[in-house]
Amino acid sequence: MKILFIEDDPMNRRVVRDMLEVAGATMAEADRAEEGLRQIDFEDFDIVLCDLRMPGMDGFEAIRRIRSRPDAKATLPLIVVTGDTAVDLAERCMTIGADAVIFKPVAMEALFDAIGSVLVRKAAHGGVIP
Repeated sequence: MKILFIEDDPMNRRVVRDMLEVAGATMAEADRAEEGLRQIDFEDFDIVLCDLRMPGMDGFEAIRRIRSRPDAKATLPLIVVTGDTAVDLAERCMTIGADAVIFKPVAMEALFDAIGSVLVRKAAHGGVIP
């Protein structure tokens, strides 16, 4: 499994990378949303993890751009990884196209539960997450 993590904090990327490696997954990294979008243009990923608060383009806009793509990559499973705890945050993320939201500090169980959940929903619906 190949996962892209779009996150500006190198320590957060390292922690998640270490968790994913335990499960045998590989992780590509982007420290800015713009770089993550470029990687999606040229590489295939099974899942995208995306922070919301980053310099330059934020995660909300990155998700909107992924979802508006004219190709199959518009349906990539997207999991928001955020430290923001606003009351309506999860709902706002789902409205713009996120498939799940997990909170920092990232717990391995929460990460794997979110990944499993979005992959099961995608498989059950012919490759598209409803």
